[in-house]
Amino acid sequence: MSRLSEDYKNTIKNKMMEKFHYRNMYQIPKIYKIVLNMGIGEAKEDEKILDKAQEELALISGQRAVKTRAKKAIANFKIREGMSLGVSVTLRNKIMYEFLDRL
Repeated sequence: MSRLSEDYKNTIKNKMMEKFHYRNMYQIPKIYKIVLNMGIGEAKEDEKILDKAQEELALISGQRAVKTRAKKAIANFKIREGMSLGVSVTLRNKIMYEFLDRL
């Protein structure tokens, strides 16, 4: 277990219960996930830019990035439905706490 998750479970929860007078432990705020994303407008002309961004985000997060696609076509921006325009990573559980600890 990471240092931050143990600190949250052992000290932060107890301090928040006392400070905010929560009646139930489920009222305490908790982090469930962290989402990192990059939107790359230049990716519509060159797919290699998107691959480079995918590698960079994987280095930052420690997890493989997924390409995000356009949901709708937008004529003014010359974007078609299904075009890859960015990358994103969702961090949960152990990896999430380790990432927060590094920040």
